[in-house]
Amino acid sequence: MRRVRVIPVLLLHKGGLVKSVKFKNYRYVGDPINAVKIFNEKEIDEIVVLDIDATREKRPVNMQQVKEIAGEAFIPLAYGGGISRIEEIMDLFYIGVEKVILNDQAYRNPDLITETAKLVGSQSVVVSIDVKKNLFGKNLVYVDNGGENTKLDPILYAKKMQDAGAGEIFLNSIDRDGTYAGFDLDLVEKMSGELSIPLISCGGASGMEDFSEAVNRGASAVAAGSFFVFQRPHQAVLISYPSQKELKQKLFEKI
Repeated sequence: MRRVRVIPVLLLHKGGLVKSVKFKNYRYVGDPINAVKIFNEKEIDEIVVLDIDATREKRPVNMQQVKEIAGEAFIPLAYGGGISRIEEIMDLFYIGVEKVILNDQAYRNPDLITETAKLVGSQSVVVSIDVKKNLFGKNLVYVDNGGENTKLDPILYAKKMQDAGAGEIFLNSIDRDGTYAGFDLDLVEKMSGELSIPLISCGGASGMEDFSEAVNRGASAVAAGSFFVFQRPHQAVLISYPSQKELKQKLFEKI
């Protein structure tokens, strides 16, 4: 039996917690502080918090909000959104963030990855790669919360991020976000096969079977948003997380 991380992803939009479908159609699902308090009681491995407005609005990290969230989180917290300077990164670590997630700035300024890794260690630097297929079915990397097509191949890009000093890759499928269609297993397998650092698979999870399939195809960890905040089939807001017994029976014993 192998234990892997199962990570809830929380999206900050206009100060509140939302969930998206294919990086749009945002639905308000509550207060981020309350969500973190609930997850504290669920024995989760770590939590990812992403401010999806900051880069688009060209504003810095909302340190006060992140500080409040970090102050309530009794679990490892990874934060991304609006990070552009090493000073911001050091401030985030000072207020309790354990990992920083770089997306737009990883693309525009990969030296920031290298500088951060030298200061705090590569294990604390995560590069988020948002991927979307074009009309011909080719996967391409997007930045700016899915607003800009870099026209880059995600596997080659992930290797470049690894070489720059990233300690983990957070792979997110725009096409599958919020759809419950399952992870992009082919991309997970191909990308993990080219990397020597952990790969976190996100985007499309509908159940524990999706988690085990992703891990068996090479993911080191799995992440999800809708799966942890909605109760199907009616999509009622209900923050939940599998019990340790359920994780053992339906995930850890199957990988």
